[in-house]
Amino acid sequence: CLPRPLNSPDLNPLDYYVWSVVKRAADRRFHSYEEAQKWIDSWIASKDMSFFRRGIHVLPERWSKVVESDGKYFH
Repeated sequence: CLPRPLNSPDLNPLDYYVWSVVKRAADRRFHSYEEAQKWIDSWIASKDMSFFRRGIHVLPERWSKVVESDGKYFH
């Protein structure tokens, strides 16, 4: 078993793949939780499966980078 960081954004597809895209819409203002939730749901629905598969397929490469960097954040 390889030691790994307890909480590494480099290993979480939501952190390194999805949120980096969603952050581009950060300047958007929502007037309610429901409005924000509707936007997120719509954004997710607009992506085809290949978008999410790409984020998963890079995991082995990211695992290697985490090991090479001794668990230090590299993104």
